[in-house]
Amino acid sequence: MNLLESLPTVIGTAAVAPALFILWLVVAAGDRSGPPVRIWTAFLLGAASISLLGLLRTPFAHMMAGAQNVYFAQALHSIFAVALPEETVKILVIAAVSASAARRPAADPMDTVVYGAAAGLGFAAYENLAYLEQHTDMWRSLAALRSVLTVPFHGALGIIAGAYLAIARAGTALGAHRHNRDLARILSWVLMVLGPVSLHASFDFPLLMLQRDQDLDPSTRLWLGAASIVIGFCSIGFAARLVRRLARHHAPRTELARLRLSQLRRMWAVVLAGGGAGFIGLAFVLTSVHHWLLNPDRNVAAVLVPIGLVAILLGAALLVVTTTIYFLGRNRMRTTSEGFSSASGGG
Repeated sequence: MNLLESLPTVIGTAAVAPALFILWLVVAAGDRSGPPVRIWTAFLLGAASISLLGLLRTPFAHMMAGAQNVYFAQALHSIFAVALPEETVKILVIAAVSASAARRPAADPMDTVVYGAAAGLGFAAYENLAYLEQHTDMWRSLAALRSVLTVPFHGALGIIAGAYLAIARAGTALGAHRHNRDLARILSWVLMVLGPVSLHASFDFPLLMLQRDQDLDPSTRLWLGAASIVIGFCSIGFAARLVRRLARHHAPRTELARLRLSQLRRMWAVVLAGGGAGFIGLAFVLTSVHHWLLNPDRNVAAVLVPIGLVAILLGAALLVVTTTIYFLGRNRMRTTSEGFSSASGGG
């Protein structure tokens, strides 16, 4: 089955849902998150960026093929075949989306962090779909494991790249290096690439060794697996810490910011519910039509199609509600902002 054809199925839902849920958590946790259109653009471009991996891996193929030592070969593979190409395409997406957003008068450096999370999670969603499609015999356990660590890990790497990109553009975003701004900016540009690539390669190297050598003794396999898990969760923790430090300088929690945050959380919650209902409904309909065409017993399909149509209608209704909430909330926040301005001027 083609990957895109497998999207409207249970496997497709299990592959994409964790990334969408984590994206909602990232958006809901911040005071400012950028326009939803740009966030979805970063998510979709992050998924589409996988198509560029073959092009970026080609220059390193000869170098990796010439390695004789198994450890050195796996280290080269984890860096040049996995980490560097994957993080490069994510960074290109983050830079492109944030560059278009930077022209907005109200653009905030924290927006770049959210775009980084969206790009990383979009990449993770498509990669997740590919893995589950390749291992349909064990897709349930694989989906559970990847949703706990691999998907948030990709999102965290995108956040790290987006945070350092925001720091590099803002100069002294973290309140440090005030006397060495040029050096701090150069260091931030370097860490934007080196940080995610190093963490990604360190995460993948133990897993590649486990796959490469099936004869390792149990204690070595345990240490390699534990090392990968620790690196993954430490990367997620580092991304959260970096965001908190950055947020203290770029996202002050004013009364208007709290109102906007509450509005965004409601909007994204409804978007998630509406999109999920519509996606599940579409999965019911397409899967039922597929079985209806191939299976002589069409009674089950006849029952599932109405259920799917109802789910699609429910999803559409929730999206309409989301749009209404967004525009009404935007007008209310605009009125509140004008009230604050008038009060400041009158004082």
